[in-house]
Amino acid sequence: MVRKASSTPNRSFKVADQIQRDLTELLRDLKDPRIGMVTLQSVEVTPDYAHAKVFFSLLIGNPQETEDALNQAAGFLRNGLFKRLHIHTVPTLHFHFDRTTERAADMNALIAKAVSSRAKDD
Repeated sequence: MVRKASSTPNRSFKVADQIQRDLTELLRDLKDPRIGMVTLQSVEVTPDYAHAKVFFSLLIGNPQETEDALNQAAGFLRNGLFKRLHIHTVPTLHFHFDRTTERAADMNALIAKAVSSRAKDD
């Protein structure tokens, strides 16, 4: 039987999911005041596991300051992942603020405004 050189997509999803769970625990150990109430939304891992994009949202705090602080702490967090993950290559972490929730709230406000103005016209 011949194995494919690349990993299966299912394994990539499992690794990304495990990274997300482990990072959530590791973030509790960070003492940086710039990091507010962070929620990790998703993790995307490259096929070779060299890099991982970590998307986060924020309840309280400045998104840009938090992104900078998380990227500065990426080495510490990666070291923590080395101790937890049982894979050959632990990816380099790249944090990005996820504006999906923000955009959804804006869209809901626009829809509500359109519905209320339409109700007034009728």
